[in-house]
Amino acid sequence: MSAIEPPGTRTGDDIDEAAGVRFADPYRWLEANTDEVRAWQDEQGEAAAAYVRDWPHFDRLRELVAHYDTERFPAVPTVAGGRWFRIDAGTGRPSALVADEPYGEGRVLFDPASENSGKPPFLSWISPSPDGTLLALGVCTDGSERNTIRLVDVATGLLVPSPPTQILKDNWTGGASWLPDSSGFYFTATDDDPAGLAHQVYLHSRGLSPSTVPVEVPWSPGDDYRAVVASADGRHVVAVQGMLDPVPVAVAALADPAAPAWRDFVTDVSLNLAGFLVGDEWIAVTDADAPRGRVVAVSLDSATPNEPASWRTIVPESGATIRSVRPVGDVLYLSELIDTCAGLRIVGHDGAPRGTVPLPGKGALGELPLAMMKILRPTDGNDMVFGFSTLTSGWGVYRHRPGESRLETLREPSVRLEDCVVEDGWATSEDGTRVPYHLVRHRSVPLDRPRPVLLWGYGGFGAPWVPQFPGSMAAFVASGGVFGHVHLRGGGELGHDWWDDGRLENKQNGYADLYAIAENLIATKVTSPDLLALTGASGGGLLCGVAATQRPDLWRVVAPRVPLLDLIGACREGYGRFVVQSEFARIDDPDEVRRLAGFSPYQLVRDGTGYPAMFIEAGDTDPRCPPWHARKFAARMQAATGSGAPVFLHVWHESGHGWATDKERQLAQATEWLAFVEKTLGMTPPE
Repeated sequence: MSAIEPPGTRTGDDIDEAAGVRFADPYRWLEANTDEVRAWQDEQGEAAAAYVRDWPHFDRLRELVAHYDTERFPAVPTVAGGRWFRIDAGTGRPSALVADEPYGEGRVLFDPASENSGKPPFLSWISPSPDGTLLALGVCTDGSERNTIRLVDVATGLLVPSPPTQILKDNWTGGASWLPDSSGFYFTATDDDPAGLAHQVYLHSRGLSPSTVPVEVPWSPGDDYRAVVASADGRHVVAVQGMLDPVPVAVAALADPAAPAWRDFVTDVSLNLAGFLVGDEWIAVTDADAPRGRVVAVSLDSATPNEPASWRTIVPESGATIRSVRPVGDVLYLSELIDTCAGLRIVGHDGAPRGTVPLPGKGALGELPLAMMKILRPTDGNDMVFGFSTLTSGWGVYRHRPGESRLETLREPSVRLEDCVVEDGWATSEDGTRVPYHLVRHRSVPLDRPRPVLLWGYGGFGAPWVPQFPGSMAAFVASGGVFGHVHLRGGGELGHDWWDDGRLENKQNGYADLYAIAENLIATKVTSPDLLALTGASGGGLLCGVAATQRPDLWRVVAPRVPLLDLIGACREGYGRFVVQSEFARIDDPDEVRRLAGFSPYQLVRDGTGYPAMFIEAGDTDPRCPPWHARKFAARMQAATGSGAPVFLHVWHESGHGWATDKERQLAQATEWLAFVEKTLGMTPPE
């Protein structure tokens, strides 16, 4: 046991129930936001912080974390009205700038530090009007991602009247979706329940008498994300539904933006058509009859838009996984994954090849992870501007123009892991499936004996776990460790079948993939169980909890971050229920609920088991994985573990799921859990 220990925790007699199946829930009281819970939570956090700060190398590790820290996704500038708008993260809270060039010196349009409302808000998103005269932006005040809209006059930098206070759930629907004539924009708001799934589309109109009105849409059944976007040519407006598998459920002529005359379009929400309106066709990537993806066009006049056989195929399925399509000028840019690494090729609207973009290495394009996110941002005229990263270099930003062979560098990668080796590997899962992974190590760290290894994974929701720079985790490599980036079923790296083989009734496959990689690294003496660490966030935090409870023998230390850990309890909340039913199980079926409990970490904890050391991190305003998941699991694990290894919990104040966390807070969080890992593994950061 460590000299610094977390406080003890009382238990209760509560029972949780789903579909008639009952589960003991002794720490149910930790779901509440009472004074007792907050005091307990703060004591836990103080103990966790004291334990890691007692390590003599903490300050040096923080310097390394700050050096290697990068954006999760690159803040790529966007052009409007002949000027370039961007978010500048700087050294603190992001601000909004406008410049004549993508990374010109520019002028600050919105600086959160200038707000006169106490703590500066977080800038979640920006969206310039097409004519470049107004900038819409979203600000979050508590780290939760829930944000409100501000409007800035670009010429003066002054705030102008904004929509009446409507809360946006997050930035996933792009914030403001402007009409092509800049007369107004659509946005999707939510209600007062942070854990709910309410979505209402509004139109905010400019003019002498600005107005904000709800827009009624004939949505298909379901509680999924919803948004309305106008076509770039100003002729149509489209209603899109579904974050993971978006479809254009309705279309209308853009005559009255406030009350479109909708007609049904693709109403089968089991399909997937992530794309854009180009002329009179919806051009999109689909996995219908093509698990690796194909590019199709669906005519707005189609009599059978729900029938994939009636769609025009532009690019057929191939060995590459097509992730997205983007119209630029008179061509289409296709983002692909080839053996998990990015490719970018160009075709005409008829599918004729127009070349490939020469990417600067084997790595990842800077795309948002979920399909709907990629189609709600405006296209950038005649240029393709994108971010690119590798496992050893941070995000660079590049521009490609159709017809040109060269790639223009707009911003060099901000940081690199110098003199490192990247090695590709494959493990065989228990059902015979080959599972890819990548290892990153310094050349001075040969694999001639077991080394400290940190695995990082996700494997869920069809989100591709692309081989991008590990950010603050690069400090682990600098400290002499080996970083492992793993590709598990449930993700989208190898197509829709890869997702399906790791979701719902097949969910356990993704966890088996992780264990196969760990066992492969142990068998080949790359590492050993007493030197093996695991981390992940959100669904990756769930992965950590499952791995620690199903296979505690594999790990020395596990660090779940912003995790989902009680899948049974999650079903009592709107957003949690949506997540569980989308990815894990049908909660109205007792057999499905029992299967769900088989990988719900809170329900899997058993007294006296030799669990690994654990550092569990959460945010107290997280609406996606509320902190009570971490609180309940930590309490149960602390009481049950028989190994003597420490189990710590730190729930950070005014911090959410990571999408609206300021840089200083992110650095502190990353340093704490990494310090716990390195301290547990006996590592020493370089001076």
